[in-house]
Amino acid sequence: MSKSPLSPKSGLIGSPDAKLTSRRAVLLGLGATGLLAGCTRTLDLEIPEMGLDTTSTGSIRPQISVDKQVTGPEVMYASFTDEGYTLPEIPFKKVDPKYRRQIVVDPTGEAPGTIVVRLQERYLYLVQPGGEAIRYGVGIGRDGFLWNGRANIQYGKKWPTWTPPPEMIVRKPELERWRGGQPGGLDNPLGARALYIFKDGKDTGYRVHGSPEWWTIGQAMSSGCVRMINQDVIDLFSRVNGKTPIVVS
Repeated sequence: MSKSPLSPKSGLIGSPDAKLTSRRAVLLGLGATGLLAGCTRTLDLEIPEMGLDTTSTGSIRPQISVDKQVTGPEVMYASFTDEGYTLPEIPFKKVDPKYRRQIVVDPTGEAPGTIVVRLQERYLYLVQPGGEAIRYGVGIGRDGFLWNGRANIQYGKKWPTWTPPPEMIVRKPELERWRGGQPGGLDNPLGARALYIFKDGKDTGYRVHGSPEWWTIGQAMSSGCVRMINQDVIDLFSRVNGKTPIVVS
């Protein structure tokens, strides 16, 4: 005897198999929609256990990686003590969210471990393996003080001494007292860390460094150096080992 077209065991309308098939079809449709909208989009659905294989195929990036040092801004920009100095909390709500530390899909195409500064974007990228990058907001030099090119970070220093160049002292005579160098500290223009840029073995005079003036991030108002929020430059410094290639463009 042939089965009725509406038999519960037939997998058609009203049967348990039909409901499961229908649910799967909906999920597949949603998945396709997500792919069309962008690979990094995450659908937050409550899906009952149905024995579906949810293992990543490896060909689709389901979400940006998790890094223990890239978390909520209230954690990343909190006050803490470093090398005997207590950094003040950054009022992160006053910082444009796009300039806060975050993990992004790498737009640079550079090798992992490379620092890339995009002057117009006001971003610094530290390229990671797997096609991602850690992105930080930066402040850059104003017109007439910019530097760009390929070079290397020769070394870095914690709470460095800042020595204003002679031409800066001419422009700002009040800096004369620091001709021999301003010791590291919370008010030091180089902030908590400095990375020294060398090209062809020679010091360019330019630095990637921290700054107590967090409100200048995203602005073009330095004397040519790349400045970062102190909490961010400490994070970057902890990730850079030895000589590091840097591209400023």
